[in-house]
Amino acid sequence: LQRKRVFKIPVLDLLRLAILEVILASKDDCLVAGDLCSSDESCSPRLRTLRQCVAGNGSMKLGPGARSQCANAMSALLSSPLHDCQCKRGMKKEKNCLSIYWSLHQSIIHGLKLVESYPYETVQRTPSELTAQIPFCHSDIGMATVNRCLAAAKACNVDDLCQKLRTEYVSACIKPTPKSGLCNQGKCNKALRRFFDRVPADYTHELLFCPCTDTACAERRRQTIVPSCSYETAEKPSCFTQMRICNADLVCRSRLAQFQHACEPSESSSHGCKQGTHRDCLLAYTGLIGSTVTPNYVDNSTSSVAPWCSCSASGSHKEECDHFLGYFTNNSCLQNALNAFGSESQQPGTPSPPSFLTPTLDSTENR
Repeated sequence: LQRKRVFKIPVLDLLRLAILEVILASKDDCLVAGDLCSSDESCSPRLRTLRQCVAGNGSMKLGPGARSQCANAMSALLSSPLHDCQCKRGMKKEKNCLSIYWSLHQSIIHGLKLVESYPYETVQRTPSELTAQIPFCHSDIGMATVNRCLAAAKACNVDDLCQKLRTEYVSACIKPTPKSGLCNQGKCNKALRRFFDRVPADYTHELLFCPCTDTACAERRRQTIVPSCSYETAEKPSCFTQMRICNADLVCRSRLAQFQHACEPSESSSHGCKQGTHRDCLLAYTGLIGSTVTPNYVDNSTSSVAPWCSCSASGSHKEECDHFLGYFTNNSCLQNALNAFGSESQQPGTPSPPSFLTPTLDSTENR
């Protein structure tokens, strides 16, 4: 009898293969890439150098020699796993992940402009139970007979996660504080971020972007994010000021960068968007809710949205302020995405391409 050869793989090799699989599976995670770099004797000092360069534009104050050292460190790290790493919106240690990302991907470092990139990874759309909850998903006549905003609310109420997190943010946004009698905007915004980060877009988009044909429906839609707490203040602040506050927070800055990327308009594109699809733009838009630049409907029109701010008192920064505000008020990509929601290509249950979760420095509260 011919004996079969049995190849035995050493246990150590199996362990190495298992570790390699884990690394490859999460190679795009900046937390993993940061750990790998920190444990590498050539990568770690370069990352430390680059962080010193980035902190407070330090390299600009250190002279030509230091700037050259910063440039060398950055060039070396561009070929490391850090170069391609990204983060997940709403992930644990999101701020830590974004901190690693922005260490390498500052827009301008000591006079060197990097290729623009965006911190949040592409996510696949996953099937949800929404198609079983909203009647128009099964019927050609549904669009004409069903109030989609009410249907979306009912669908959310029968989904455990959607109902739970929606109840949490509504409660947080309407509960008055003992001293002032006003809502706690910080808690309200945090609960809103949890809702829009963790509940599938099939639910959140139907609630927020459902088409309305009458004033009562449009007002209910505008009230989705409880704007009296999360959006409105006694006076409108300067948009330029709000933008600077946002850019000083890692999470807000990253959400804004993703929004500006996914909703970048294009005159040559058939759908008005330069980078991705309408759904990409709407996903990035919801990523801003609960931030310093939270957008919302400003009237009953489906496409009239803006942050609660004004450029009337922006002084010498008016051009920059108008450019920022124009991304909401005069943006063909965003307006087309809002108007097109509900068309056949946007209905729940219809497969769509991979979508960005999410649009440019550091808060004290970790997400």
